[in-house]
Amino acid sequence: MKTKTAANFINVILLSIIIMTTSCSNPSKETESTEETAATDTVGITKEDFGTTADGEKVEEYTLTNSNGVEMKVITLGGIITSFKAPDNKGNMGDVVLGFREVKPYETESPYIGAIIGRYGNRIAKGKFSLDGQEYDLVTNNGANHLHGGTKGFDKVVWKAQEIKNPEAIGLKLTYLSKDMEEGYPGNLNVTVTYLLTNEDALEIDYTATTDKKTVVNLTQHTYFNLSADPNQSILDHELVVNASRFLPIDSSLIPTGELRDVEGTPFDFTSAKEVGTDIEKDDEQLKFGLGYDHCWVLDGEGMRKAATLYHKESGRFMEVWTTEPAIQVYSGNFLDGTLAGKDGIEYQKRSAICLETEHYPDSPNQEAFPSVILEPGQTYNTKTTYKFAVE
Repeated sequence: MKTKTAANFINVILLSIIIMTTSCSNPSKETESTEETAATDTVGITKEDFGTTADGEKVEEYTLTNSNGVEMKVITLGGIITSFKAPDNKGNMGDVVLGFREVKPYETESPYIGAIIGRYGNRIAKGKFSLDGQEYDLVTNNGANHLHGGTKGFDKVVWKAQEIKNPEAIGLKLTYLSKDMEEGYPGNLNVTVTYLLTNEDALEIDYTATTDKKTVVNLTQHTYFNLSADPNQSILDHELVVNASRFLPIDSSLIPTGELRDVEGTPFDFTSAKEVGTDIEKDDEQLKFGLGYDHCWVLDGEGMRKAATLYHKESGRFMEVWTTEPAIQVYSGNFLDGTLAGKDGIEYQKRSAICLETEHYPDSPNQEAFPSVILEPGQTYNTKTTYKFAVE
């Protein structure tokens, strides 16, 4: 009996050793499984409260994460992109857009940071335009001119959001009804803006609108980019290409004169890669009017084509802008002055970010030679813009 018991005891010991050895021989299997599960769990869309507006409307924030870990945050106020995290050349994720972490500064202080702009992106001279002989008076919120839809444009309203999920992309469908005579614009305008974050690290934006009365529409997106992911650094070292051989000169109130001027031989020539800061301080009347670049470039070509590229050499982050629009406004953050404290308490200084706003020309309703921005009942306004991110 003692011999049999001892043998059983030895067998138990040996079995335990075998089990332990088998487990230790593949120690990463369970870890890998856990890591894969954790990574999978981060892909998709989550939603949480972001706060309330001064009028008591609830604002929600959606976090979209693609299969590569690129993350975009969007709030229903203004369809604002509050954060966009993309990798650098070392694989480190960094937030490449300006923004805030609460509602109030977006309502009271923000110069359209990250927002959908409408009904009319950019300026309309003296806040007036005519359709079929009837003059419409808009809010003048930029000196004597109308800017970016008025005092309460599309950046200041709460949009309805619907989640989009498919194998290639995740996104949000944002909708808003701009009622007849809102901010002075005629017609009930039904607007849909769709954001898609693809697994190719591209942000695709689709704008559509319909109206029940003849009106004007020019929608765009006003995200401020800094590809270094450090807004304490200026964007003057970012290399910019704009695929445009002409730009629109402006007067002292930043309204286009009507001329389409060749960029060749001017500080506005970005037909080949050039740092934003190379010519920005040159003695040039146009640069003085804009305090730097705050101008509209007339894009070459038609249809969906590459409008611009932006590259930050140190981080390796590279962004392409593709659009169906006829023009792009390049704004080099000239009016930022350090009075806005953004995420992590960083004060946004002059030229700490750059905007690349695809659009129709400023003041088009008052300039017949410019491409039309009129939308008629029965027509559908539709434009597309894509921001593609990569590392070089």
